[in-house]
Amino acid sequence: MAGLRVTESVCPYCAVGCGQLVYTRGGELVDIEGNPRSPINQGTLCPKGSASRQLVQQPDRVTTVKYRAPGGAEWQELELDRAMDMIAERVIAARERGWQDVDHRGRRVNRTLGFAHLGGATLDNEENYLIKKFFTAMGAVQIENQARI
Repeated sequence: MAGLRVTESVCPYCAVGCGQLVYTRGGELVDIEGNPRSPINQGTLCPKGSASRQLVQQPDRVTTVKYRAPGGAEWQELELDRAMDMIAERVIAARERGWQDVDHRGRRVNRTLGFAHLGGATLDNEENYLIKKFFTAMGAVQIENQARI
């Protein structure tokens, strides 16, 4: 087919890491199928993997930041920069409120119990590695990923 481009990728849904072939034409997603060269799935995909095209092309996909204020009943749209600032402010405040220099026995722990992180298996190893490093650097001790639970 003229103008059809094939890119090897990895399914974004679970930690299995099935190989996919992503077909595009002129920058538009045309199809996704299992990669027969993948030693993991040998060209097969589960129903979620087969439907991963919907991640991009689902007409009801939310593409803006939605926010509902505490006690509020309505969602409002926020600018991405404002939402990121709000998240950063809340993470820093939770870290400070939950910070412990020493534990109940006087041992130095330098940690926070003010927040935890529970990741999902739709992230790849590199993303999970960076998230783990970030939360560890922030002093969190409760860090887990859905793929291991």
